[in-house]
Amino acid sequence: MTGTIVNIIAIGIGTSIGLFFKKGISPRVKNTVMQGIGLAVLLVGLQMSLQGEQLLIVIISLALGGICGELLKIEYNLERLGMWLESKVGDNGGNVARAFVTTSLIYCVGAMAVVGAIEDGISGNTDTLFAKAMLDGVSSIFFASTMGIGVIFSGLPVLVYQGTITLLAASLKDILNPFVINHLTSTGGLLIIGIAINILEIKKVNIGNLLPAIIIVIPLAYFMQYLHLF
Repeated sequence: MTGTIVNIIAIGIGTSIGLFFKKGISPRVKNTVMQGIGLAVLLVGLQMSLQGEQLLIVIISLALGGICGELLKIEYNLERLGMWLESKVGDNGGNVARAFVTTSLIYCVGAMAVVGAIEDGISGNTDTLFAKAMLDGVSSIFFASTMGIGVIFSGLPVLVYQGTITLLAASLKDILNPFVINHLTSTGGLLIIGIAINILEIKKVNIGNLLPAIIIVIPLAYFMQYLHLF
């Protein structure tokens, strides 16, 4: 759980910096820093995506995952969840509650948290979660400067959410062979590239609806290997 722990520390440091500077950070600085981190996330995704030996497995996984995600309306439901929680907190919840809910959703709901936690549990590779820690740390500076100390409490749901996924993935690593792990990593890497595209505002990619691909790729890789197709 090294990646998750670093992620929580980054949120704490970012919140502290944001509280210190208050509203003295210009939008231009924020935009430039986020662009730089977006490029770093893109690099992480590219490195991961090259792990797969057979592109066909990754393509089929993403296609089937996208179909499942659209049918389940994952992206839409995640957005609805955020809107519902925000409405429940509202102005009556106070700045601390609003900051906590808002940043918890941002830090927990996303492909980077899922893929990174799985990678950390299966292979001990923390690159994705370290990249996420940079993103969360920088964004927490700006959130804390405008929303207050409630941002720091979002570290708790991050610990529970990502930590649980990591522990579950670790329990499965003994039954996953290198061939399956490589294609899981490759599929996750392409999702990370999609996140980078969103951060850089090149085009809106519905990453939430593609998340089922990282589940589908596991049995699919086993099946293809069993049939000796690769």
